[in-house]
Parts: sequence; C-alpha cells; structure tokens
Amino acid sequence: MSRVTCPVVSERIMTAEEAVRFIRPGDNVGMSGFTGAGYPKAVPPALAARARAAHDAGEDFRIGLWTGASTAPQADGVLAEAHAISKRLPYNSDPLLRRQINAGEVDYVDAHLSHSAQQMWFGFYGPLDVAVIEVTAILPDGLLVPGSSVGNNKTWLDQADKVILEVNHWQPRELEGFHDIYGGTALPPHRRPLTLTEPMQRIGEPYLKVDPAKVVAVVETREPDAGAAFSAPDDVSRAIAGHALEFLRGEVGAGRMPPELLPLQSGVGNVANAVLQGLDDSEFTNLVAYTEVLQDGMLTLLDSGTLRAASTASFGLSREGMERFHAGIDGYKGRILMRSEEISNHPEVIRRLGVIAMNGMIEADIYGNVNSTHVMGSAVMNGIGGSGDFARNAYLNFFLTPSTAKGGAISTIVPMVSHVDHTEHDVHVIVTEHGLADLRGLSPRARAERIIAHCAHPDFRPQLRDYLERALAARPDARHTPHLLGEALSWHQRYLDTGRM
Repeated sequence: MSRVTCPVVSERIMTAEEAVRFIRPGDNVGMSGFTGAGYPKAVPPALAARARAAHDAGEDFRIGLWTGASTAPQADGVLAEAHAISKRLPYNSDPLLRRQINAGEVDYVDAHLSHSAQQMWFGFYGPLDVAVIEVTAILPDGLLVPGSSVGNNKTWLDQADKVILEVNHWQPRELEGFHDIYGGTALPPHRRPLTLTEPMQRIGEPYLKVDPAKVVAVVETREPDAGAAFSAPDDVSRAIAGHALEFLRGEVGAGRMPPELLPLQSGVGNVANAVLQGLDDSEFTNLVAYTEVLQDGMLTLLDSGTLRAASTASFGLSREGMERFHAGIDGYKGRILMRSEEISNHPEVIRRLGVIAMNGMIEADIYGNVNSTHVMGSAVMNGIGGSGDFARNAYLNFFLTPSTAKGGAISTIVPMVSHVDHTEHDVHVIVTEHGLADLRGLSPRARAERIIAHCAHPDFRPQLRDYLERALAARPDARHTPHLLGEALSWHQRYLDTGRM
C-alpha cells in the first residue's frame, strides 16, 4: 500500500540518485536524525557518491550539514568518508567525522540543542538551502506523519528553500498519533509563553507540515534505524546508580520532592541505563519522563509500569529495543509523546516542570566545574548536546562518571577541568562509583573538600588534597577559589607527556 497519497508530491517520486541533483556544492543541508533514529537512509549515500565523483574530477563538493543531533554511520559516516562535509552542527558522535573535526578539516558548531533551531531561524547560521527529512507517510492533504525522531525537522521544513522527503516503509505506520508538533514559535519580540504545564500535555498537532511547492523529490525506502549499542551495567555503573538512587530517597524523605519523584531526564549511555534499571528495581513507582532521548532503560520502565509515560524528541533504542517497541506499539500509544527538540529541551518548560536531570561527563574539577565535551582540553568528543539545556534549568541535576578512565591512568576528578561546559554555578550533584557529592549551598572550598572525599578515586585523593592545601597556603588573600595556576592543568600535561596523570 502506498504511503505517498498526496497527489501533488506523488508525482515527484524518484531515486535517491536523481534526488541529490537538487543539492549543490556549498549548500547548507538540514537532515533529520537524532541519536541514530529517523535519519535519511538513501540520500546520504547517494550524495556521498556524487561528492566522490566530483572529487575524482578535481572539483570541490562539500555541504554544511545540520541535523537534530547525531545520526548514524549511514549518514554522518558515509558523508565523512567521502569528505563531503564542510561544516557540521549541532552535535556529532561519528568517529570518522570526529577525527576530521579534530584535524581541522571540518568546522564544527557545537550548540545547545535547544538553541540550534531558533538560532538558525534568527539567521545566525545563514540560509538553509535543502531539507532532507525522513517521514513515515505523506497523507492526501500533504501532512507528514513523523518517524522515530523529530529533532529539528519542523524548523528545517519551514525554513528550507527545497525539500527532499524520504518515506521509510520500515517505520511503523502506527506511529501516526505519537507526535506533538508545536507551531506557535515566533521571533522576538513577538514570542509567547509555552503553556505546557504537564509532561504529557499536548500543545501542538500530530503531524509535520510542508509547503508542497517546496518538495522537489520523494524517495521511498525500507531501511531500519541503526540502533544504539548498550552493554549490561557493570559493577561501576551499578555503584554509581546506587548512590544516585539513595540520594533521591533522601530527597523524598526530606520532603523536597514527592514519592513519585519529579519528571526524569536521562542522557544516553550505559551509566544512564544503569540508573534507569536501578529505578525499575526500586520502590519508586508512577514515574514520568520529560527527556530528549528515550532509550532501552526507559522502555523497560514503561513495560514494567514503573514509568507511566514519557515525553521525548527521539528514540535511542538498541535493535532489541526497536523490536520490542514495534511489537508492542499499540500499548505505547498515549504513553510516549514525541516533540521537536526546541520544546523537549526548552529551558522555560524544564524549569517549570522541575525536571531531575542525569547526564554523563568527561571530567569535573574540585570546585564543581564540569567538562562534557573535550578530551585533554582540545579534542572534542561528541558535543554538549542537551546536557546544558537540562542542567542549568533542572530542579536537580546529576553529573555521573566513573572516577577513572584508561585503566586508571586518568582521574576524572582533577584540580581544574581542561574545558568548561557546565560551570560550578550550574552543577548540583557529582556521582562516581566511590560516592556522591551534594554541592548545593556550598562555598567553593567546601565543594572541593566534599568532591575529593566522596568522588575521587582513592589513588588520586592524596594528590588532590595536597593541591588544595598548597593552593590555600600560596595566596592568603585569595582563598575563595584557590588555584596554583602553574599546576592547575599539569595533570593533563603529564598525561599527554607520559600516558598517566
């Protein structure tokens, strides 16, 4: 049965190789995709082939690539392999593209996810020439049934000069009705409050919209999302999860949050999944999520009934998780609501709902500054994503990490972070397998003492205490946030010189 039932656009069905003729060298291209879900499957490889042919002929062929977040090897990866990307935003996790970014071959604009659509709309990034968006179906009236991610698709469709639609028959047709696409955004000074006061409240419509006159091509596919890879929680992840859960129990006991907690946001990864698994094994029930990515751990919570509902911008499921979702899709309708990332990550909504944010980090320093993005200060890993959107505006935020990396060669608690993404003013709780440091209401020196005592690995605690004591002694007139500037980043330099901190 055809999924392209709009007579206007059905006349533009063609192959991906034909569709990419509408993309020119130097174009800015907005693609769908968020954590390996909902990215276009056919156009990126065809575009990569066109770029390789141009390069072989001695011609430059590169595009600016804008998405919702990361995509998959079949999108970011194939385009990076063809050296077809000149600029990338707002987030990337592809290893090959990361190497090109760190080699200076690709410009990378690492943006807060809540900012990316609006800043494009403000004109900060320049014009958007083409949008390439995967959808589940095109209805007779031209409305689009979204797929397994929403991301920035609404804005790309609104703002692009030309639109290429990929209709993926692998996406369940039953996805119709899972989405809530808000169309009331406006440019300053004409903005209005978002009237979203409950995580599962609908404020928009179930469909994406596009001007049919802008649709230059429709490509039909039947390819699965790449899926995320998760491993079972190890002892370190379980220990981190245990500390976080015990802290939440204390918050409930102190009357600072209700027994069903507050809306949950969880970053992607094995530690985050361990926390979610811990919640499923706990006494907590009737939970709700207001997050940007729904991963396997949340799907399990929905299956068990521990989580009653979840609002998200995208799926971030493993292959097994996708199979589970597809098999039980009717039971998830009404319990999963998918939004644009400018709404899922909106600071106004996050603060109003009182979200509990749980995100990973690369390192934290003794005063509570957090580095989420850069290894040894210069090489970007993935990007800030939505962690800043949630951390700064959350009712309570956690940053979670093992206390060491590279087999114990690196301490993730350091005198001074080599790059700052979340300042000490935005960080509430730091957790490692060794313990938890509640930083709320503490001065910098008090934070340092607590982080060293509870979060640092025992092998590194003496060095951190020694640094703090000598920094306090060195400047009697500067003891608020004492540092030895000649040593503050010496741990990172020692690792680069010797392979150990």
